[in-house]
Amino acid sequence: MHFIPEEGLVLLIDKDYQWTSFDVIRKLRKILKIKKIGHAGTLDPLATGLLIVCCGKKTKEIQQFMALEKEYTGTMVLGKTTPSVDLETAFDSETDSSHLVPEDILNIIPQFTGMLQQVPPIYSAIKIAGSPVYKKARKGIEVEIEPRSVEAKVFEITEIDLPDIHFRLVCSKGFYVRSLVRDLGKALGVGAYLKTLVRTRIGEFRLEDAKTIDQLSSEIIV
Repeated sequence: MHFIPEEGLVLLIDKDYQWTSFDVIRKLRKILKIKKIGHAGTLDPLATGLLIVCCGKKTKEIQQFMALEKEYTGTMVLGKTTPSVDLETAFDSETDSSHLVPEDILNIIPQFTGMLQQVPPIYSAIKIAGSPVYKKARKGIEVEIEPRSVEAKVFEITEIDLPDIHFRLVCSKGFYVRSLVRDLGKALGVGAYLKTLVRTRIGEFRLEDAKTIDQLSSEIIV
């Protein structure tokens, strides 16, 4: 790859753990020496997997890529919660979940499949009054976020090793996996947090076709 074609370029990036989506953009901007670049759908810092990056004229298509369905695999843990619903923040509650059996989880899955009214997590990039709500959350300021319609097209439990629950999810644009984990934990009465999350697919684009930043930086010559 020697240059950005006139028609632009779409890159499939395998995002590293603890990198923000903007970290990826900042790094690629340096490698490619290009200003017109953006990603099509944020991945949380503690999530890994597929991030679509558009360069040059392809940035005009970002909204089209964002509208595509997403697929994830992940692991949630029952019995503990954090304010961010993942390991970005410290545990703030612990509830005994030893009474739960696999059937309790499997029986509740239909409630979280199909069209849902979902409230995004307070630790998210959603803006209220022009400011991302996570900034208010980090200051301890309470924020009310309106629910939104999203769809869990497939929510499949792939393994149960309590308190760990492994899953596969296919969902619509705007879906928050952390909200799903938070709400399922509440429904079971023990709370839950997201331990790991990997985005494996966006539309027809797949993680196995993506490259890490290190791989790209060794290949790209500008």
